[in-house]
Amino acid sequence: MNMMISQEDVHIISRNSDWNENDVSKTLQQHVYNNKQSWIKFLALFFLSLGVGFIVVGILFFFAYNWSDLHKFIKIGLIEMLIVSLVLVTVYSKIKELFKNILLTGATMLVGVLFAVFGQIYQTGANAYDFFLGWTMAVSIWVFVANFSVLWLFYIGLINLTFGLYIDQASLDLPEMMIFSLFILGNFTFFIIALYLRRLGNSISNWFTNILALFIIGLVTIALSSGIFNSREEYFFIIVLISVVLYTLGFYYGRKTKQLLYLTIIPLSLLTVSTIFLVEKTHLGDFLMFLFIGVYIVGGTTLIVKMLMTFQKKWKDEK
Repeated sequence: MNMMISQEDVHIISRNSDWNENDVSKTLQQHVYNNKQSWIKFLALFFLSLGVGFIVVGILFFFAYNWSDLHKFIKIGLIEMLIVSLVLVTVYSKIKELFKNILLTGATMLVGVLFAVFGQIYQTGANAYDFFLGWTMAVSIWVFVANFSVLWLFYIGLINLTFGLYIDQASLDLPEMMIFSLFILGNFTFFIIALYLRRLGNSISNWFTNILALFIIGLVTIALSSGIFNSREEYFFIIVLISVVLYTLGFYYGRKTKQLLYLTIIPLSLLTVSTIFLVEKTHLGDFLMFLFIGVYIVGGTTLIVKMLMTFQKKWKDEK
């Protein structure tokens, strides 16, 4: 079984053993620092992902430029051929699984292009949420089978778009704070599921949960700011309650797992919301307000940085 060795592990062992400097340097070069092969692997993945993205964008521009000159059979058939080709390569080729997942992600994007072209040709008159709902349902099997973090992130984005457009176009007439609450709780559910699956040994990347956390805290910040600007907003207390719970859980999780990301975004969110509150509720002159807010932001940022340095030093000493 391959064990991941970090630079801190090597330093701890060297301080508590008779490991000489040459052996420490050799171990760092072999197991910690990126070598030539690591860079080649990274560049291969980067350029493959970039190539798939450019292909999808190129297809979009191709149809946009040649739309009037193409027969509808060519329009639909070309995209279907590309989707089938990518899926066949993914299923039957012997390339690495990571490369297959990248190609499958490209095929997932092309499904959306196919639905958009179909809707333009036949003018189905469907709502925007119907388009994204169909796209989401059509690629669901691929997402669950591939279990690829990038594909999961794209899938969650489709779900959010579908839900948001449905609320907007179905005339549900929900209060703004209620909509924010549904989005926040829904994405927080995805976040909890991802953490649980990773605890069970599922190959879910840490950056995946970090992006979800950033998105959730961003939604909380926007919701609180909107409620402050619109003091008559109904159900604002729900957002406040949800925010308190999420801030508390996030800060606790960040301290427990020793991840500075959570200990950074939560105080920054609080600093942003409190600044907006002061601007909205404090009636000072323009100059005094500008001076006060400037000092407040600088002071708050300084305290956040000092707190992060304290945590980092404490964790380093514990090791």
